[in-house]
Amino acid sequence: MSSTNIVNNANNAKPEKLLIDIGSTYFKLSTGAQIEQHFRDFNKDILDDLMHKCGKTIERYSKADVHICSSANGGLTTLIIGVTNTFSLKYATNIAFNSGINIIDTVLYQNIEDYSLPSDLIDVVIIVGGINSNGDIFSNKLYHYLAQLRYSNIVFVGNSIDVPSIKANIENVEILPNIIDDRLHIVEEHLREYLTNLYQKDIEGKEDIKHLYDITSNQIYPTPYVVNKTLPLIDAKFSVVNPFILLDIGGATTDIHYSKDLVDDNIVTENEYDRLVFKKLGVYKSKQSLIFAAKNNEFVYELLMHLKVTENIFEEQSAKATKILMQLAIFLVLCKISHYKKAYINLKLLAINSIVLTGGITKVLARDEIEDIISFFYKKILNSAHNPATVLDSNYDIWTLASVDTPIDSVDVKEAQEEGKELCQ
Repeated sequence: MSSTNIVNNANNAKPEKLLIDIGSTYFKLSTGAQIEQHFRDFNKDILDDLMHKCGKTIERYSKADVHICSSANGGLTTLIIGVTNTFSLKYATNIAFNSGINIIDTVLYQNIEDYSLPSDLIDVVIIVGGINSNGDIFSNKLYHYLAQLRYSNIVFVGNSIDVPSIKANIENVEILPNIIDDRLHIVEEHLREYLTNLYQKDIEGKEDIKHLYDITSNQIYPTPYVVNKTLPLIDAKFSVVNPFILLDIGGATTDIHYSKDLVDDNIVTENEYDRLVFKKLGVYKSKQSLIFAAKNNEFVYELLMHLKVTENIFEEQSAKATKILMQLAIFLVLCKISHYKKAYINLKLLAINSIVLTGGITKVLARDEIEDIISFFYKKILNSAHNPATVLDSNYDIWTLASVDTPIDSVDVKEAQEEGKELCQ
């Protein structure tokens, strides 16, 4: 066997596990001793490209010892139809985000006739509403809306009384237990497992991704799901002080993982951290959407002046232009989770002690360039001198922190959920 700088043990014994992350722009491999990173060649099949660049490392492992996560297939999209914003829509949104699913839209059932239909094909529609002792909620207006919608899968996770009607009127609907119990608490296990398995089936149906099973016998998970599971372990490698947010800014999307004590209307779940995704805030595949969002933010032109550039930077193809886009992505995503923009959730940003950054952004921006944007945001939007510590995952270690000795999804939901506080709008 030829020498390699990947593993640094005396007798070059076979390492135990190989972790691989297939991103939208990079491959990442972790042997436990070192992490390799390679920019993807989009003219090649994913597996061919991976083996060309990392084949010598991969060939040293059995299929059982290779663990893969991926965001390269773009992830699944969902549309959620619920009865209330306070419970059904909020709970289903929470489960979908934390399962690594991208939410196209949420529809409040009582106003369903006022919503426009998404033009894209939806991977999965989620219908939810009511507790099991309160039914007869859904009527023909739901079925009329669905008849016009383009979707691949549909699942009902609402009250049990409506199940016969749902089955009779919606072809190929999957029926799962209600995600709302009789005490208005969230029950996440069944829908989360369904969405994770759906992601798996989606991978198997995509030529580029399914070929990865030639090198692993383990389930391939969505990268955001894996990252979320590692966050309780983050202080093993980083000086992070709770509460914190993690920004994963890459080529296609921007993901936010946040401590749950940063929100007032906390949902009692087994997760310590929740996730948001902004699918159109990436600097490569979503570049035009990012620029569009920037041009529609009233503070961006002031930020461009602060950065000593003009809007002409949007037309450039250069390293400097990529840096500016990365900086804009930080600013825009902080705006979206602040009181400035009413989003799915607004975080208590003045209570944050640390902001952790991972993903492609750490390869493009220096610490001072990131801190400059964060400082501008706090002063301009929040009118505050608050200065959270900036932590850079420059080697992209965070996704490797979860143990691969135990399957990620093997932790059962608590038999008795904690008494949750009543949620209100």
